[in-house]
Amino acid sequence: MLKTKKYKFWFATGSQDLYGDECLKEVAKHSQIIVEALNASKKLPFKVELKPTLIDSASIRKCFNDANADPNCAGVITWMHTFSPAKMWILGLQEYRKPLLHLHTQFNREIPYDTIDMDFMNTNQSAHGDREFGHIVSRMGIERKIIVGHWSDANVQERIASWMRTAIGVMESSHIRVLRIGDNMRDVAVTEGDKVEAEIKFGWEIDAYNVTDIAEYVDAVKKSEIKDLTDLYYEQYGVVLEGRSPAEFRKHVEVQAGIEIGFRRFLEEHNYHAIVTNFQMLGGLKQLPGLAIQRLMAEGYGFGAEGDWKTAAMVRLMKIMTTGIKNAKGTSFFEDYTYHLPAGNESILQSHMLEICPTVAAEKPVMKVQFLSMGQREDPARLVFTSKPGRGVACSLVDLGHRFRLIVNDVECLPQDTPMPKLPVATALWKPMPNLITGAEAWILAGGAHHTAFSYDLTAEQMGDWAAAMGIECVYIDEATTIRNFRNELRWNDAAF
Repeated sequence: MLKTKKYKFWFATGSQDLYGDECLKEVAKHSQIIVEALNASKKLPFKVELKPTLIDSASIRKCFNDANADPNCAGVITWMHTFSPAKMWILGLQEYRKPLLHLHTQFNREIPYDTIDMDFMNTNQSAHGDREFGHIVSRMGIERKIIVGHWSDANVQERIASWMRTAIGVMESSHIRVLRIGDNMRDVAVTEGDKVEAEIKFGWEIDAYNVTDIAEYVDAVKKSEIKDLTDLYYEQYGVVLEGRSPAEFRKHVEVQAGIEIGFRRFLEEHNYHAIVTNFQMLGGLKQLPGLAIQRLMAEGYGFGAEGDWKTAAMVRLMKIMTTGIKNAKGTSFFEDYTYHLPAGNESILQSHMLEICPTVAAEKPVMKVQFLSMGQREDPARLVFTSKPGRGVACSLVDLGHRFRLIVNDVECLPQDTPMPKLPVATALWKPMPNLITGAEAWILAGGAHHTAFSYDLTAEQMGDWAAAMGIECVYIDEATTIRNFRNELRWNDAAF
């Protein structure tokens, strides 16, 4: 289900004709070598495509407008090999509408002390040209990513690769469509928000359907389809009966199979990429969707509980950004549940009633059927597991009434060595950076939600770059956070936004 275009990134080198044709030939040759090396590095998730050297306003404007028109171009990487007068970039930059990376590098790694002359100085002027280009982009107030260093360095290539994933998130954001089954949970504030402004800012389409519309698709699923999918469940997951008869247990699991098939069919036919449920609005559904939602999330669909469309869209976005990462550890919806507060070892237990994505599982998930008071339906089947240890980012997008704020917290998922035999849900135990005491206070000061979109495979820098491209506020909670500085940052942001 998780499909994106075969994106590529254009490499545009800036120069001018002051130094003659031989200089321009050398510029073009150097640009080709750099692009070929980037593509051969195996570090970039997408191909870089070299464009002709840009030497005047007309060629620059055409390049940027061609990039706008190419549906497979996800962004432009600019580099000024020589001095490139910035006024000639103005029209092109004004009309450009995609992510922009300013690569501040130069072809040669070192100064050739024995042979350097004025011809070399004039040709290899990135230290001059990139500053000229950077000035006009800053003066025009255009958001861009700046990466500094030699193009052959692994760190530079890895940062380019990281930015590419953010750029894909920017491009794909405008294609995210969220299916809301019913409405938000009654009386809850943080899951609400301005859906029109979200479409203006992010491109997200957030549509509500009556639960009866979806239930009709579930009711129409054939028994043979349910049997086949249930058989697949039994092949892929462990089974923990906990005293239930195998026949009765399977009947509960079959309900989730019908929900999964019906939901997927509705999502596909109506072209939605994320889904929101609400246990207060289940209509004709026999169970609160649990195992069904977990499997849809594993396929790449976003999810938010209790009508939380913002988190559903963020989970979808983060799954898009992690597509194709080798040995990816997983991305999921989570909720802050309960604290573990022994001095010096404070942490938060993350979970939800049912719907945690199995991509984050540390072990083979098992199916359980347990009573659930919320929803007032029959006992739902769900996958139970603990999450992998490791570092990740937890993100909360909140609507402050006059603007959106993205809160990004570096967290460390801890090993879960102590069993919780009576807790029939998937869990993660994590420590917010810099520690729970400071991290939780900062999160609450920023207005962070109790739902999060979490990923092991993305960084705070990537999420912040996405927020910057969207033109919204982003605040970071990490190892460097202090409450005094964080309070001041929120005050400054209030003034800036």
